[in-house]
Amino acid sequence: MGVETDMLHWIQYVKGYVSIKVWGYSTERFLNLCGNHDILVWDIENCGDYYTMKVSLKGFFALKTLLRKTGTRASVLQRHGLPFFVPEMKKRKIFVFGLLLCLTFWMVTTHYIWDIRIEGNYTLTEDVLMDYLEEQGVHTAMRKKELQIEELEMQLREEYDIITWASLKVDGTTLIIQIRENEIAGSNYDGQSDEGMTEPGNSAESGRDIVASRDGVIVYMITRKGIPQVAVGDTVEKGQVLVSGAVPVYNDDTTIRRYQYYEADADIMITYEKSICVERKTAWQDKEYSGKEKKILLFGFRDKEWNLSAGKVPYETYDISGEKKQVQLLDHLYLPFFYGVKHAKEYAFVPKIHTDEEMNQIMEEEWNKILKTLEEKGVQIIEKNVTINKNEKVWVLNVSMQLMEEAIMKVPNRTEQIPVTESEEEVLTE
Repeated sequence: MGVETDMLHWIQYVKGYVSIKVWGYSTERFLNLCGNHDILVWDIENCGDYYTMKVSLKGFFALKTLLRKTGTRASVLQRHGLPFFVPEMKKRKIFVFGLLLCLTFWMVTTHYIWDIRIEGNYTLTEDVLMDYLEEQGVHTAMRKKELQIEELEMQLREEYDIITWASLKVDGTTLIIQIRENEIAGSNYDGQSDEGMTEPGNSAESGRDIVASRDGVIVYMITRKGIPQVAVGDTVEKGQVLVSGAVPVYNDDTTIRRYQYYEADADIMITYEKSICVERKTAWQDKEYSGKEKKILLFGFRDKEWNLSAGKVPYETYDISGEKKQVQLLDHLYLPFFYGVKHAKEYAFVPKIHTDEEMNQIMEEEWNKILKTLEEKGVQIIEKNVTINKNEKVWVLNVSMQLMEEAIMKVPNRTEQIPVTESEEEVLTE
């Protein structure tokens, strides 16, 4: 039904039609006569003293006789369709030329990438990834056909161990890069399910060790899979292997024949000492805005930007705020142009001094920030000592704590594989 309606509208546009207003002695009889003479009218609307409707261009020229018979009158409200558009465009040659130029430019630019969007990155910043893409020759204004999608997906996974999955697609003029990161601690390194990692592998790459993510002392340890390398009470260093995923397989003479590689699994808690010092000055400078503001219009192409506003900003000190937008035609169809508005707001620095009450509140807020950070990381406070040293110029918050956390992470197995001879391989496969 929708397709048929669209087709009908297109036919009407090509043939041309007009919107008319009809009024007079017998408008109802006029409408009936239109039907009797096969004159197509539609979108009929009763407006009280008159009717509005649309009529085909061919039918409009046949209305003169019917208007005379019924004592009605008609006037044209609007003209629609190619029969009216083409003659009008002949009079506006500059406009037509500009339109054709824009269409040509648009058709050319659709063959290029004008926007790069990265999704799914949390640890890796967008700046880091964009710099790497630039090194690989991937940037805005590059031709779509120069983009090697499969190769770039593989390069991203090889360059960053934290990326376990990458997918690239081009939507319009936008390159969309979707990645999935490995959270390392408490998760599987390659993004597979726990069930998929229970089977041993024959290469070191298939196993995972548990290592310490910081210096400290082991206070709790339960190993579910793997070979423990430390015990409760041991002092460990950052990067030290705590549980090895390489399980030795022995010969009859107790020599190691080979290793079976697993993903090590354990619950390990580490305690450590931490000191934090936060200084806050009692005197400070606050911005006071005068209320004066200058509006700056800007236009840009790629990395170049032009100020469209006349004159310089007439203030010594000011803040710039605002945003710029890239020209977008369709959902993911971007052009290499951008525009925007910025506001320059004048301000002056005014010296101020915090009261003791305000300083106490500031110190409390700083301590709450420390507690919140530790809580978000899953760190438990075993002991703490909090002191505040203060004078007229500065207050110092000193915090000494004994903390406990699961300070571990999983890394590829570090035990080198022992070569297996052909005769040993036959025994192993029996």
